[in-house]
Amino acid sequence: MSNQDLINFIWQIADLLRGPYRPPQYERVMLPLVVLRRFDCVLADTKKKVLAEYERRKAGKISEEALDTLLNRAAGPGFRFHNRSPFDFHLLKSDPDHIDQHLQQYINGFSANVRRIFDFFGFSAEIEQMREANILYLVISKFCDVDLHPDKIDNIQMGLVF
Repeated sequence: MSNQDLINFIWQIADLLRGPYRPPQYERVMLPLVVLRRFDCVLADTKKKVLAEYERRKAGKISEEALDTLLNRAAGPGFRFHNRSPFDFHLLKSDPDHIDQHLQQYINGFSANVRRIFDFFGFSAEIEQMREANILYLVISKFCDVDLHPDKIDNIQMGLVF
């Protein structure tokens, strides 16, 4: 997919926000979701390994910071983040009636450094607004069709998307 095709596809998703959001407000949803989808794709290859490590370690007497460090290592060499939630974008689609709760659980499953990003975005309020407008499931479903895995979209292309 060319960079322009990717950008066009993402803007088609943004069109779903029309009504509940005005165009200048689209960035409140689109930027966090592009970041979230990129994280989801980056972590896809080692998701099972991180979940297994989390299951092994969660009952132990280990600090949250130490647990984050261990799970970051499980996510891959040089990784400084992970997600310990059982959810990913595709699994979020499996329960449309509770997608807001599952999306929040998914975000809360990230390491502390990533959770701070979504806190900074104030993304919980946007999840609620999209849920109330009945567009959350549709927006998340469309983002599942965007493959932002580093094998497909390198960091330079991601920078151009932003």
